[in-house]
Amino acid sequence: MRFTRKQRLLNSQEYKYVFEDALKSSDSCLTVLARKNGLDLARLGLVISKKRIRNSVDRNRVKRLVRESFRNNQQCLAGLDIVVLAKYRANKVDNSVLLQSLAKHWLSLKL
Repeated sequence: MRFTRKQRLLNSQEYKYVFEDALKSSDSCLTVLARKNGLDLARLGLVISKKRIRNSVDRNRVKRLVRESFRNNQQCLAGLDIVVLAKYRANKVDNSVLLQSLAKHWLSLKL
């Protein structure tokens, strides 16, 4: 499955909707916020700031891993708007650690 425009949070109102009343899952690398969207698909928004991860290569790596993990798990996340926020430690960890972290977040959101 591809990661299409329909599966993204595109404007500030969509992000604001999630931030207002979200389910929260957090660990040392990432914070994941989710809220029901009333649709039959999941949508993803990323907040990977330059303040938290200085190097653009590291920011892009984190974003790429989050999108890939989301794409692989989107069927079981259907009906949710999700925002992923990076913490300072996110660029210091291995790809496998980030993917495991995301898998735990997706599992907690499914319940």
